[in-house]
Amino acid sequence: MEFTATQQNRLRELGCPLENGEFNSSAEREQAFAALEKKYAAAAKLHIKQLSETHRRPALTLLREKLSETLVEAGFMQVETPTVISREFLRRMSVDDGHPLNEQVFWLGNRKCLRPMLAPNLYYVSKDLLNICGKPLRIFEVGSCFRRESKGSAHLEEFTMLNLVEWGVPTEERDERIRKLSGVVLSAAGISEYEFETEQSTVYGETIDITVDGLEVGSASMGPHPLDSEWGITDSWVGVGIGVERLLFVKEPHCSIHAVGRSITYLDGAKLNVK
Repeated sequence: MEFTATQQNRLRELGCPLENGEFNSSAEREQAFAALEKKYAAAAKLHIKQLSETHRRPALTLLREKLSETLVEAGFMQVETPTVISREFLRRMSVDDGHPLNEQVFWLGNRKCLRPMLAPNLYYVSKDLLNICGKPLRIFEVGSCFRRESKGSAHLEEFTMLNLVEWGVPTEERDERIRKLSGVVLSAAGISEYEFETEQSTVYGETIDITVDGLEVGSASMGPHPLDSEWGITDSWVGVGIGVERLLFVKEPHCSIHAVGRSITYLDGAKLNVK
């Protein structure tokens, strides 16, 4: 006899590293479940109380600010762009009605949607900024994105992306620059062990994925790229996109990424509905 599915879900919510045992009776199982629930509920309450008495800000907020400060120190300029974007912006990214990503978009009527990525906005502002500032141009944004994701412990429908782009990188230095900038971001997040893997993207084609313990935390690409012409840009560039919640998820032992994201049931990794 093992924990029921409901009991397993509850223990995972509380952050219990569940290793399902076998019990001789339902009474023994209920006793074991009650003990674990009490233990991890108490730990969640303690964490929230300590949060309210000390730094008072969740790790997601602190990491967003740390990443921004790090990139500013590295010579990047921060931008803030709208969360609602036009269908035309997605079309320019090759996401038309037949594209696989189209079904994952949160549409707001026929012409607008919640942005599933930061890249369209960064493309748009880059053209004007290149005219004003010249090259090299280094910009970044940290903001919310929305995508209808398949359910799972590593997926969120509202998530935080860090996207950076550097325009004017010499062609022969692009790969090295991607690895350096990725390292700057992951180091700021306190992550030292990671790998790079070449993958295929439905938007960018060949990309360089950044993985930690086999889980993708980000992806990088470079140009000139066929998408550039849609935005009237011809410069050489490198870009890196990293999921901020993914960084927290791989750094701390959480059973689900939902614990570290924007939530009304978790705060800073701790479950709220505890007694």
